[in-house]
Amino acid sequence: MSGSDGTIGSAPARRRRLTPRFLVRHLLRFAVSLCVLVVASFAMIHLIPGDPLRQMLGPTAPKELVDQRRAELGLGDPLPVQFAHYVQHLAQGDLGTSFFSSQPVGDIIAQGLPHTLSLAVLATLVALLVAVPLGMWGALRTHKGRRPGTEAAFTALTGAAVAIPEYLYGLALLLVFALGSGLLPPAGLTGPSSYLLPVTALSIGPAAMLARLARVETLRELDSDYMRLAHAKRLPPLRLYARHLLPNTLTATLTMGGLLLGGLITGSVLVENVFAWPGLGQRTVEAITQKDYPVAQAMVLVYGALVLAVNFLVDLILGVLDPKSALATPRQEG
Repeated sequence: MSGSDGTIGSAPARRRRLTPRFLVRHLLRFAVSLCVLVVASFAMIHLIPGDPLRQMLGPTAPKELVDQRRAELGLGDPLPVQFAHYVQHLAQGDLGTSFFSSQPVGDIIAQGLPHTLSLAVLATLVALLVAVPLGMWGALRTHKGRRPGTEAAFTALTGAAVAIPEYLYGLALLLVFALGSGLLPPAGLTGPSSYLLPVTALSIGPAAMLARLARVETLRELDSDYMRLAHAKRLPPLRLYARHLLPNTLTATLTMGGLLLGGLITGSVLVENVFAWPGLGQRTVEAITQKDYPVAQAMVLVYGALVLAVNFLVDLILGVLDPKSALATPRQEG
């Protein structure tokens, strides 16, 4: 319907504000999830078969040396005692020291985390920038059953793109654009061009998924009353689609984009290994393979905490933006 200022929109004239109950509920959920994550990070690593000391000292190391080192590291204590020590140090901000490199785990994370986050954030932005116009284009081309061939091709191609793992995209891009043609650097971080291949590999699948969602949301909005009124007023296409259709299509797509950011943070592990990226991916795989308990536990904890934090922020944003949210209360405009 048309507003008093002559604009057209589907959102109500009331805004939402976060309530204390909403914030407390989500903070409690975040805290409980974090506690579960701490337990899971400890248990998961200790359930992996193998002896980290034998990997560190070698299979021929004398038993006396192995037992001495095990006592020094506290690995001979019962698991509940080890867990209590783990939580105690964690509460003090001490993530421990690597068994193999003797480097503080906090330093390892501080060195690699910015590179992992930059990769995930850029991939999310690229996915959104590609997906939203692509999804809207697909909806406009196929609205009301028009061009069934285009709809079938759009669905098939985006479905296939979602099904292929990110690391396979990474290997293909590496072979074609780095090892084959030499157009781009094959590994490491040597400059801005180093981002192109890993970001592309990470963003293709999410872009296809978001494009499918954007198309569905656009089709729903095209059949809404305010869009019918906008068409009846014969508004110029740019104003019609950019000013009225796009904002009302973005809510669900941006929400999913935020959730995908959390997935890309953890999903970047394999892609980072393909491109020898200086993030947390390589150290995570090495730590799990070597059973480097302090590093592996910290990596699981950091990845999980980042995903929880992203989901928490998405919930807060939805509590403000989503007019249908039952978790936030309306606030009348003054």
